[in-house]
Amino acid sequence: MKLLVCISKAPDTTTKISFAENNSKFNETGVQYIVNPYDEWYALVRALEIKESVGGNVTVINVGLAEEDVIIRKALAIGADDAVRIDAVPSDSLFVAQQISNYAKTNGFDIILTGKETINYNGSQIGGMIAELLDQPFISLASKLDINGNTATLEYDIPGGSQVCEVETPFVVSCAKGMAEARIPNMRGIMASRTKPITVVSPSGDNNATAVSAYSLPPEKAGCKMINPENAGELIQLLHNEAKVI
Repeated sequence: MKLLVCISKAPDTTTKISFAENNSKFNETGVQYIVNPYDEWYALVRALEIKESVGGNVTVINVGLAEEDVIIRKALAIGADDAVRIDAVPSDSLFVAQQISNYAKTNGFDIILTGKETINYNGSQIGGMIAELLDQPFISLASKLDINGNTATLEYDIPGGSQVCEVETPFVVSCAKGMAEARIPNMRGIMASRTKPITVVSPSGDNNATAVSAYSLPPEKAGCKMINPENAGELIQLLHNEAKVI
């Protein structure tokens, strides 16, 4: 079974976020990047588990420039067999989806897996776009994925419970919590990752449909207000008029 796992870079969660060029660009000075956790913990690890169960090959794909080879090597160290990097700036969700789908069209993957979203943009757009461009079924935010031959059984949460569906390969799935448990690369995997191939592919077109106008930070958290437990009226008033949550 051929599995394609889409990975992207994201700032480490300890990164202090700031912007440059009149708040139109993310300031990358001093930023340490990691593999987007949802891509790594859920999509990649579940793909490796499927490979270990039924056999096959796991390829990771990334749209980015040469500096992203570091995070690609991390995915290879965890256990991916090989990697592809589309040599372009991932400036637009549709552009990224087009690059990945164009590569997938000519390589016949059975399952394409993404994380549920990236931790920096939280768009949750790439998986659905890839599926549309490939004219394949898309299962969003799946928490379980089991394979029996060419049939996959998937489970995902719905309000008040969960739902189970079956789909024939090929298909695209975005992976959420419960799909797999995170793995830590061991020394053998780290050493092996140094010689695993990364194929660099030129982008096909440059059709960005959107552009960033400006970024802004959320308002700073205000100090904590202590309310006497016997004064429920004041608490209700604050929640209604100030916090506006009721």
